[in-house]
Amino acid sequence: MNSREQQLTAIDRLLTIMDELRLKCPWDKKQTLESLRHLTIEETYELGDAILDNDLEEVKKELGDLLLHIFFYAKIGSETNDFDIADVAESISEKLIHRHPHIYGDVEVKDEEGVKQNWEKLKLKEGKNSVLEGVPKSLPALVKASRIQEKVAGVGFDWEHPEQVWEKVQEELSELNTEIKKENTDAIESEFGDVLFSMINYARFINVNPENALERTNKKFIKRFQFLEKAAKKEGKELSDMSLTEMDIHWKSSKEFFK
Repeated sequence: MNSREQQLTAIDRLLTIMDELRLKCPWDKKQTLESLRHLTIEETYELGDAILDNDLEEVKKELGDLLLHIFFYAKIGSETNDFDIADVAESISEKLIHRHPHIYGDVEVKDEEGVKQNWEKLKLKEGKNSVLEGVPKSLPALVKASRIQEKVAGVGFDWEHPEQVWEKVQEELSELNTEIKKENTDAIESEFGDVLFSMINYARFINVNPENALERTNKKFIKRFQFLEKAAKKEGKELSDMSLTEMDIHWKSSKEFFK
């Protein structure tokens, strides 16, 4: 691995390149904080894909893309004299020191859960009116639900045992089934949301990241379905012309193939 000196040299090189691009490249010169925003979100999702695929070479590349964006934002901030990369680094450093009094102060914690609870208490002391203020409004609903539950658990609003959460899941499923029988559209949507919320909460208690779990299932389904499409083509058929029984045969084969 690279030494600290080599790492700092590499970062300095990227800073220099960013300065040159901002000065000389027509595309880079036109970018603003707002114009980069959607690209940054896209890069973050690409990093997430690489992590789930356990493709470390791709993880390295995607981290580089994100690092470029961070430097780009800092460069734009420096041009308006609002902040530069040093301010960004100092800001997070100060926050980390303040939020880890068990490392940099005299606070004692027993375990990871103690760290989380202390983290949320410190944030409230920093002037936040609610522990949920730190949950971005634009997060996808599934991720947002997970973060909401983590946040409130950090201040003690939580179940004590996984069995209690599973009972809640069963309760919500029963309520959903009742509304389905009544054919009450609005109530069905509401109860379905409650089922998802309770399942996401249960995932936390069994140490499963619901976003990762669902995305793994998405990837698994895509592979199996594309296997099914290729099998149909080999037989000279279109999926729309096949019966469910025929498709199920290939579907079961795909499960064996990707096992």
